[in-house]
Amino acid sequence: MRERKTHHLSNSPTVAEIPLACSNELAAVEFIEKQRWGNDPHCIHCGSVDVYKMTDRKTGERNKRFLWRCNDCKKQYTVRVGTVYEETRLPLRHWCYAFWRMATSKKGVAALELKRQLNISYTSALFLANRIRFAMSPDVETAPKLTGTVECDEVYIGGKPRPGTGKHKRGRGTSKTPVFVAVERDGQIRRRVVADVTGATLKAAIREVVETSANLMTDENNSYNGLAPEFASHETVCHGTKEYARGNVHTNTAESSNALVKRGLMGIYHNVSKEYLHRYLWQWDFCWNKRYMNDGERTVAAIHAAEGKRLMYKQPTDC
Repeated sequence: MRERKTHHLSNSPTVAEIPLACSNELAAVEFIEKQRWGNDPHCIHCGSVDVYKMTDRKTGERNKRFLWRCNDCKKQYTVRVGTVYEETRLPLRHWCYAFWRMATSKKGVAALELKRQLNISYTSALFLANRIRFAMSPDVETAPKLTGTVECDEVYIGGKPRPGTGKHKRGRGTSKTPVFVAVERDGQIRRRVVADVTGATLKAAIREVVETSANLMTDENNSYNGLAPEFASHETVCHGTKEYARGNVHTNTAESSNALVKRGLMGIYHNVSKEYLHRYLWQWDFCWNKRYMNDGERTVAAIHAAEGKRLMYKQPTDC
């Protein structure tokens, strides 16, 4: 079982630095530089540490573009290069505020809210939010598989109601988008949009994210049948007969993670298209996986995750 952290917000220096970084551009730049390079700034082109801040010749203050220059490769750069905020015109103080809000709001923060609070256009707010979600996306190639006790479940999101009823059809025949979730108790979560909830699809998703040494917990959905020989064990609860826990056998952790997604959709976003749903899942999963951090640590983790990622204006729909 993973040990929980019990930091207090008052012990986090980030909490004291964030308000100034959200209101002053120089403070925001220096805050981001500190998170990226610490006390050892280096050239993002060649890696040299022989670098210096460029200053204005008349005032002696930092260059208006907050440029750095490398004495070895002679190239100029800023802390934005190689991150999700590269080549954007939004001030870094807006990015700091958005990182803070999106890393500390369990259910999410709407682009309209960012628009009002930052006094920017809705398009810019959506641009900002989507790139931070991309920063929060998992590295699928390096993410370890889930171990220990792993709960698996599925949830249906969005879709059009049945004509004339205003209600959604339940179960497999629904027009909603199916989402598969696997969560390790006291550990990480893996969630993804799936084409359907057939046995072939769900079993393939489980094999991809769960170690064979894990103990699986699912409901009575027939799509999960036949998994026992592939894993250490496979226990089920029968929700159809109102059985929600039998000793240590339950899927309540997965259900609670799905509840946060539903609350976020109903209370914050209201409607998310299937095309972009995966980006919102990245945000919820990031906050879940960092839930034992305090707000300052989680914000810093999101800023660190922004390095090495670029989201261009035109992207394939499966990005």
